[in-house]
Amino acid sequence: MPTLSAATATDASATEAAARAPRPRSAVSAGVGVVGLVGLLSYLLLARYAPEIAAFLGIDWGNRGRMDGPVSAIASVLACGVPMVLWSVLVDKVHRNPSTGIDWSLRRPWRETIDISLTKLAGLWATWALIAFAYAMMRYYWEGNYAFAMDLLVLAAPWLLLVSVPYMLWLDRRLIEPRDGCYAFGRWLIAPGQSVDGRAIAHHARAWTVKGFFTAFMLSIVPGNFSSLVSVEMRDVLANPYMTGLWTINLLYLVDVHVATVGYILTLKPLDAHIRTANPYGMAWVAALICYPPFILMNGGPLDYQIGGSDWGHWFAGHDMLMALWGAVLVALITVYAWATMAFGIRFSNLTHRGVITHGPYAFTRHPAYVSKNLSWWVGSLPFLVTAGGWFEGLRNTVLLALVSGVYYWRAKTEEKHLLGDPAYQAYWNWAQANALVPRLFAKLTGRPRPLIRLEPDPRVGPVA
Repeated sequence: MPTLSAATATDASATEAAARAPRPRSAVSAGVGVVGLVGLLSYLLLARYAPEIAAFLGIDWGNRGRMDGPVSAIASVLACGVPMVLWSVLVDKVHRNPSTGIDWSLRRPWRETIDISLTKLAGLWATWALIAFAYAMMRYYWEGNYAFAMDLLVLAAPWLLLVSVPYMLWLDRRLIEPRDGCYAFGRWLIAPGQSVDGRAIAHHARAWTVKGFFTAFMLSIVPGNFSSLVSVEMRDVLANPYMTGLWTINLLYLVDVHVATVGYILTLKPLDAHIRTANPYGMAWVAALICYPPFILMNGGPLDYQIGGSDWGHWFAGHDMLMALWGAVLVALITVYAWATMAFGIRFSNLTHRGVITHGPYAFTRHPAYVSKNLSWWVGSLPFLVTAGGWFEGLRNTVLLALVSGVYYWRAKTEEKHLLGDPAYQAYWNWAQANALVPRLFAKLTGRPRPLIRLEPDPRVGPVA
């Protein structure tokens, strides 16, 4: 872990210098998320009003109704992702970034890189085989929502195997250093006894564990989230402030889920969206995984803070004006949460470093998603109010939700422990401490200074991708 050095900057001159410094450049432009949002909303409208559009164009639509099925849901992910890729390449020209590790002027003869590429293919296919084995052995992945994700991956697998061959052969001719973690793993497999880079293999394993775990999760929740928005009648949405608020919140979660799904899929070097490093700290993995199924501790688990309770719609029933105002606050919080995911564009991912994001809500706080999500849970659930169990049940729910918020504070700290190994994140951390709204507000409320840091890079989290 990077540790505070003797040069910790807490003096007034350092704080003043940090306050004057410009905000560090974001690894992703705001335009990427915006065009993804436009593509997604456009497809959502198409799916909702497909029968009407077909009738207007004179197309025989039959009795097929709205496009709310799982295949249409996957098409909506493409509608979100394709514009983000095009913007990234055509406008931001991310493929030209030095951080891709690609020199486009290189055209090595394929004979020079064929051995490297074949070794990497062995490592890549073996990695996919291990992920497939893990999926196959866990019944959880073949039940409920996950069954669709598994069926989709089974259909995609042959195409991924086929495309990986020309992709690897093409890319390795242009990479400045093609011998990465995938190469090290492949070499360890096909040439046992030879010296290999164990650190690179560990990075490769962590990165693909993240990708395998979260890609399946995201694909499993896309269809249900999409279908609920397409199929619901607008008269039901507008029936009362509660239903309007719920539909709007679901729409914002749709944006979050789709952008995140695109992010987990597109971990590609030509898009500069590859995983630089995956978090090497065990406690970071524990803190993250207990927030997701099948390990989740919240909904239905020991930290379920909604036993005997109800949500804001129940408590404000019959008071439409107050319900509308409360719903507006809740929508505003979830908007910040979705905005935070949008800011990542094609680079969203848990437990990884794929570039430092400094624009959008990250200009106000280092952890806008966690802050807004947790506040939305407090506002939406009102845990101290219960329909059964009396005051003690309300107290229990309040304490449990406080523990949930503590888990997310823990997640934030373990993520920063990883990211602070990169000088680019150190620069953003110091800028945020001196300039961002939330750190400044906390300093004003507590009367405590906003310390700045100067850290040495941690070799365990340095760039190895």
